[in-house]
Amino acid sequence: MSYTTFGEIMLRLTPDEHAGKINSAQNFGVHFAGSESNVASSLAILKNQVQFVTKLPENAIGDGAIRSLQSFGISTGNIARGGNRMGTYFIEIGSSIRPSSVVYDRAHSAISEITTGELDWEAILKNQKWLFISGITPALSKSCAEETLRVAKVARKMGVKVSFDMNFRRTLWNDKKDARIIFDDILEHTDLLFGNTGVLKDVYDMDASGTNATDKTINTMERAKDMFDLKGLAFTVREHHSASSNKLSGASIFEGDTAISSSYNVEILDRFGTGDAFAAGFLHGLGQEWDLDKTVGFATAAFALKHTIRGDQHTSTEEEILSIFKGNITGHVIR
Repeated sequence: MSYTTFGEIMLRLTPDEHAGKINSAQNFGVHFAGSESNVASSLAILKNQVQFVTKLPENAIGDGAIRSLQSFGISTGNIARGGNRMGTYFIEIGSSIRPSSVVYDRAHSAISEITTGELDWEAILKNQKWLFISGITPALSKSCAEETLRVAKVARKMGVKVSFDMNFRRTLWNDKKDARIIFDDILEHTDLLFGNTGVLKDVYDMDASGTNATDKTINTMERAKDMFDLKGLAFTVREHHSASSNKLSGASIFEGDTAISSSYNVEILDRFGTGDAFAAGFLHGLGQEWDLDKTVGFATAAFALKHTIRGDQHTSTEEEILSIFKGNITGHVIR
């Protein structure tokens, strides 16, 4: 299956000491990551044909990002070059009662200054089956919002299915009303919505009804399906006990069917990139033409498994994810 993802890839800087504080760290691990590139790497590791589209500066850091993408088997031939810098984010891994946190330094990044015509979307999307975009890119600048909407429109026109992860980053928006206006436009061209109850509460003031997290998620998805006239939705479900321990599951409404996954209790090593692992797992399941129960089950197993891996990238294979999906969760040594 062929997939295209579009968005920003950044430098991720994390204190070398696990769960160390940013303000006292002397050494940082350096990686390249971002929601759309995380989805691309997961899909590529699952042996799909994937291209990642972005804009990067013409310097050694941009070259390093491209090499990182290529190391996962991602096609980088349609990356535009230009601008002065890559965005950067600093991650502080939480522990117990101390939450994880992110400090962004991404103003005036290369992609935020993208201009109309730099990317030939009709050529880029030729022979592609799925496009993946997120709500992060439109928050970066007016031109990024326009380009995200443009690629969604072109994809719909060309018969490429559009998946949209309604990631809402509060610190990147002046007002949630601004996000709502842009998201409304993108949703008009969306086939599959990724998200959770929290993002619809944050952006659309949508209160979920139900007696537990799963019921609330199904209720929210049903309302969003009708509100946005969507064919498919796939949501993560997170019951947050602490920064170190969560209970996870997933749910989907897709083309008239509903599926709810098993739940997993996980001890968290790194929770960043976990929603991206879910999205990639779900898209992979659709590409494999699995039934909805297996697709959402596989996506949720990927979602849970990613919490045990440091960094944004989910490097587990299909075999490893399926093993979790089949119930092999005791953590015994494989010999």
